[in-house]
Amino acid sequence: MSSKKFTLNATLRATKGKGASRRLRRTEDLIPAIMYGAGEAPTMISLSHGEIEKATAHEAFFSSILNINLAGTPLQAIIKDMQRHPFKPRILHADFMRINANEKITMHIPLHFTGEQVAPGVKEDGGLISKHFVELEIKCLPAMLPEYIEVDVSNLKLDEGIHLSQIKLPKGVELAHPVIDEDHDQVVVNIYMPRAAEAEETTAPVTAEVETTVQGKPEKEGEKADKPAKK
Repeated sequence: MSSKKFTLNATLRATKGKGASRRLRRTEDLIPAIMYGAGEAPTMISLSHGEIEKATAHEAFFSSILNINLAGTPLQAIIKDMQRHPFKPRILHADFMRINANEKITMHIPLHFTGEQVAPGVKEDGGLISKHFVELEIKCLPAMLPEYIEVDVSNLKLDEGIHLSQIKLPKGVELAHPVIDEDHDQVVVNIYMPRAAEAEETTAPVTAEVETTVQGKPEKEGEKADKPAKK
């Protein structure tokens, strides 16, 4: 679990609708949100924009159990969705899901890659690392939720990669969509040689023979074309 704890203060929201939400954002600097799950009816809440904006600056916020103080009642939840303004640094709405300590939850957890600079395919052969996944969807009990999943690439050689089935998951954590066969065992990260570098190494220099055309007849450079006979 994340070593950092996040606590948000929330209040119950009595009104709903676009107009009410706009007023919350504009006049009170609050974010409309909803909390659902754990067999309870959805609850409309509002939170301080500044407080949640500060919390979301940390990557761990999105993969942590959040402590929400709702009108004096402590609750635990995870963030399931967040809507942002298309071009302003503003959060418009948030969805939270209550958790049950005895029920598994499904979350997207970020991947942290280590050993990139010392991987033989990079250090010795000059290859580049291609990351096909930056997060994984996992399933586990709330108490086992990891902040991130580490992927060690320090032993990768050129043209080698790590597949989903090779990811070392923390204890009690499983993939939300298990790998059922080779066709579903996707590459998470690999090391490859850029095409430009390959072409530079394999293509031998060639002296091109330039041709020109004189009166419809090809003529090699350096040769004179036959002049038409004078009448």
